[in-house]
Amino acid sequence: MAGNIIDYVRQEGNRSLKERPFCDVDSLVLSQFSYLKLDGMVPDVDRDAAGISLRELAEHADYEKLYADERYREVNRELFEAMTKSRRFCKMKLNFHENIIDTNKETQFSAVTFLLEDGTVLIAFRGTDETIVGWKEDFNMAFMEPVVGQLISVKYLNHVAQKFDGPFLIGGHSKGGNFAVYAAMNCEKSVRERILKIYSHDGPGFRPEILASGKYEAIESRVCKILPHSSIVGMLLQKQEKYEVVQCRKFGLMQHNPFNWLIEGAEFVRVRDVYYGRRLLDDAMNEWILSLSQEQLTLFVDTLFRIIEASEADNLIDMAAEWKKSAVGVLNAIKEIDEDTRRALKKIIRRLFYITSHRMKETIRAEIPSLKHKEK
Repeated sequence: MAGNIIDYVRQEGNRSLKERPFCDVDSLVLSQFSYLKLDGMVPDVDRDAAGISLRELAEHADYEKLYADERYREVNRELFEAMTKSRRFCKMKLNFHENIIDTNKETQFSAVTFLLEDGTVLIAFRGTDETIVGWKEDFNMAFMEPVVGQLISVKYLNHVAQKFDGPFLIGGHSKGGNFAVYAAMNCEKSVRERILKIYSHDGPGFRPEILASGKYEAIESRVCKILPHSSIVGMLLQKQEKYEVVQCRKFGLMQHNPFNWLIEGAEFVRVRDVYYGRRLLDDAMNEWILSLSQEQLTLFVDTLFRIIEASEADNLIDMAAEWKKSAVGVLNAIKEIDEDTRRALKKIIRRLFYITSHRMKETIRAEIPSLKHKEK
């Protein structure tokens, strides 16, 4: 019976990395682990320390702070405890942690390096956390290349790769997957040559001008992009990157949660492609993004987050918890939008609906001849 990454660690974790080499599922496990709040516990990126083991983390005075993100508090705890009991991960060490949240530069960046018992090294970039600035950076990626977090990912990779020898892996989930691919494209040549594989778990793609730079071709064969079967996030700006698809136990945005990805044994439960209906909507969304000017996209994103920030919450958890207070601020911010901006936003949103309906009509027309043929 198929399970999730917690079940995988519990069932397959008794096999050491020598008995079963590092696999794609392991990369998702570590990508999810990088979401834990490691500040003050894992040696930072500028120190030359030996790293901290899982056991030392479990005994740390600030242990409970690891689970500050309420979205995944219980499942992250289960994952941590399963890993500490497994032969596969129990002797793993974490090192070179960096965490940056800068509202002025609209960036949320976090990365950590995992040093596994058999010598495997994986540099993991954290995806979007619960901070509003983190989500703003995600939206910025649709129209501003590169975003600050992408530039920091290159600097981090170049810096950390000098701290150990030999080949290594990099990866991440969501925005972290995008950062991993971007860092691999733009890092120093000597560093790039040591990268064995680049994991992007439901990470968004890149604007055409980034892929047209020619840098992606140098790493293309090493990129492993894995999407859930009705992916939304990972299909954003998805044009050139090849991908594999995994079946999930949930639908829609809930598929973005790695704990919902299905695993049998040591393998993802694969499906042929992203669901057709979802693919249609994803293509329409990408066409809409690329059809808008930078001025229009900037207006749309800045206005959206001006409204969200009016809730006076720093993160989505507080915004939801204080929803009555947040709603008052949001409604007031909507009322304060000037008429010129309001008209421009209506035009932008109408274009999205037009593109979506146009694509659906084209699909229906294409399907009619085949349906008539079947009827005969």
